[in-house]
Amino acid sequence: MSNRRALRLILIGGVLVVAGWFAIVLMTMRILPLSYLLAFLSYACSLGGLAAGLLGLVMFVRLR
Repeated sequence: MSNRRALRLILIGGVLVVAGWFAIVLMTMRILPLSYLLAFLSYACSLGGLAAGLLGLVMFVRLR
């Protein structure tokens, strides 16, 4: 494994967390419609991004 793979996971995780947060903000502002499916997808996006970012961080620290 390389540092590039770890950094890519950290970047993907950050993008997923921001996308999930952005969807929740848009639902709160009533720009996106409120639905259970969209709320679940934004939660899953945030949780998956957090997991991917933490995995990438652990890989990065272990390789250094």
